[in-house]
Amino acid sequence: MERIGFIGLGIMGKPMARNLIKAGYPMVVHSRSRGPVDELAAEGAAPAASPKEVAQQSDVIITMLPDSPDVEKVVLGQDGVADGLSSGMLFIDMSTIAPATAHIVYENLKAKGVESLDAPVSGGEVGAKEATLSIMVGGSEGAFQRAKPIFEVMGKNIVLIGEPGAGQVTKACNQIVVGVTIQAVSEALILARKSGVDPTKVREALLGGFAQSRILDLHGQRIINRNFQPGFRIRLHRKDLGIALQTGREVSLPLMTTSTVAELMNAQIARGNGDLDHSSLAMLLEQLGGEK
Repeated sequence: MERIGFIGLGIMGKPMARNLIKAGYPMVVHSRSRGPVDELAAEGAAPAASPKEVAQQSDVIITMLPDSPDVEKVVLGQDGVADGLSSGMLFIDMSTIAPATAHIVYENLKAKGVESLDAPVSGGEVGAKEATLSIMVGGSEGAFQRAKPIFEVMGKNIVLIGEPGAGQVTKACNQIVVGVTIQAVSEALILARKSGVDPTKVREALLGGFAQSRILDLHGQRIINRNFQPGFRIRLHRKDLGIALQTGREVSLPLMTTSTVAELMNAQIARGNGDLDHSSLAMLLEQLGGEK
């Protein structure tokens, strides 16, 4: 089995790396925080002091980082992944970043004889823990086939979308649908409650009809329970919608509903709630509706 280097052990990255360890892959891990590195080292992974060191000890490198600047720094910065690569290795970025950044990384590593895949995921913390992530991939067919056994340890719905950057465009599309649907579910359930109708029964009824969705199922229950502990932080979703809006501008496409939801997320972040789950859009709506 190829030796995998995994960089970025946050809410998503740590369970993804853990699933690879459980599958028997030899692992090298690195993260900004020492705690999760020590935790996975106790489970059999080798700790590394820098991204460069990860690359020097690996055949395949995976990054799972918050944003485009983080990926550029970790991959192309001082003591970064690129400094430790050798020809024939494979780099996989599973972060959600701008398609333009994915292209920059791809071209830089291609010059070193290293293939790259942009492979962002959907499914949240639950999907990461249960290895049921949806993985949308941009890159070559050959690199995809090499990575596929690794992807199958972490996810269930794995699709090669197209050329480098296509995975990130697909993730932007995903985040539009998720963000807009969370807002729609929030409005529906809070409207029901303010109208004197039990939102639990409304959710149950809607799940049996055309309005059914996984977001109504999972986040609808979160909203009813007012459980806004982060599975996916609203500040990160706002970042993702920023990527979608920028991509829309680049192709002269107005994304008006996306823009509205992004501004609602901005308002929630401005209230100091950026680290709550993205379903906390419902909390903002409650406040706008006069509830405490």
